Amino acid sequence: MPRILIADDSIVFRRLMSDVAGTFEGCTVVGQAHNGKVAMQQVEQLEPDILTLDMEMPEMDGLQVLEALRKVAKPPAVLVVSSLTERGGELTLKALKLGAFDFFTKPQTGSMDSAREELKAAMEPRVRALSLRYNVRDILRKPMVPDSGDPTGAKLPDVSPGRDGAIRENTNGSPFAWKEHRVVHSASEGSIPVKPGTIPIAPIKPEMIVIGVSTGGPNALAFLIPALPDTIGVPVFIVQHMPPLFTQSLANSLEKKSALTVTEAVHNGLAKPNCVYIAPGGSHMRLQPGAAGEITIKITDDAAENNCRPSVDYLFRSVSQHFPGRALSVILTGMGSDGALGVRLLKRTGCISLVQDESSSVVYGMPKAVADAGLADLILPLDRIAETITRIMKRS
Repeated sequence: MPRILIADDSIVFRRLMSDVAGTFEGCTVVGQAHNGKVAMQQVEQLEPDILTLDMEMPEMDGLQVLEALRKVAKPPAVLVVSSLTERGGELTLKALKLGAFDFFTKPQTGSMDSAREELKAAMEPRVRALSLRYNVRDILRKPMVPDSGDPTGAKLPDVSPGRDGAIRENTNGSPFAWKEHRVVHSASEGSIPVKPGTIPIAPIKPEMIVIGVSTGGPNALAFLIPALPDTIGVPVFIVQHMPPLFTQSLANSLEKKSALTVTEAVHNGLAKPNCVYIAPGGSHMRLQPGAAGEITIKITDDAAENNCRPSVDYLFRSVSQHFPGRALSVILTGMGSDGALGVRLLKRTGCISLVQDESSSVVYGMPKAVADAGLADLILPLDRIAETITRIMKRS
């Protein structure tokens, strides 16, 4: 089980983190560092599996530590501990780009007991995810997305409809070698994938793309959204599990590198084609038709769902209610199962469902929940999703 090193310039927070991490079954806190320089020394000496890293420290800040870790033979996986500020959001996105596994924010509550509970709820599932999913020492060396001048990073597959309406993925570049999956429909259980066979893709014309994502999402979105052309012809709606202020930083970052217009969604906004709308952190996003049938965005403070706000299920449910059979859904990397119920509701109306595969996911939780329920029309690596979306939209 993981050996954890804690780096933070606040002695109070170091002790709190150490106490909380010490309660995780099988985990050992092997050290504490009050600045980045000491953290790097202890990484070399103690060889921890996980480093919790404060972004703003003296001597070496968090970003400098992440840069230095790239030169370490056995780097730990990094969990960024961020302040809930706009600057904190910007630094966190940079840290994730440099290879950090995930992030959580410092507790905002006043009492020590409530801060302890908030910290445990944020930290423990991420430590567990690291323990179960990876050899944690390989996290920084595992490329999050292909490093290539080509935004797709690799030769993308041929994905085209067969005579039965199915879409099949060409796995080796040959026009005759098709990797096929069969989806057998059951009235009670939804779709159950069986190999070999074909996937029947609903013969609909998607009028929107809805995306749900969590852990690993900022890097996945930074790869996917810029790979979509500005002729996609429909609006794109994203729920990324993030706190307030961070989603605005994410939108700003994606806007700079994408052909599509990317913004944080606003209440009563009217959706436009070739625009991407990100649900604001700390709030839900739902869609409903306007007076003239246009897509209207509603931002709400309704109760969290799946311990998430924004919630993927919340968005997808509204789409199934108000725009049946008119969406293409995509579930990307993330912990938990948020989105599985929403995809089930969408599939009942005839929507198309894509999920990211296990090998390219940082955490194969949300995509797995959809795939295991038999609700995925296609299971694809990250570097093939944008091209598949584009082909589906062109086919439509």
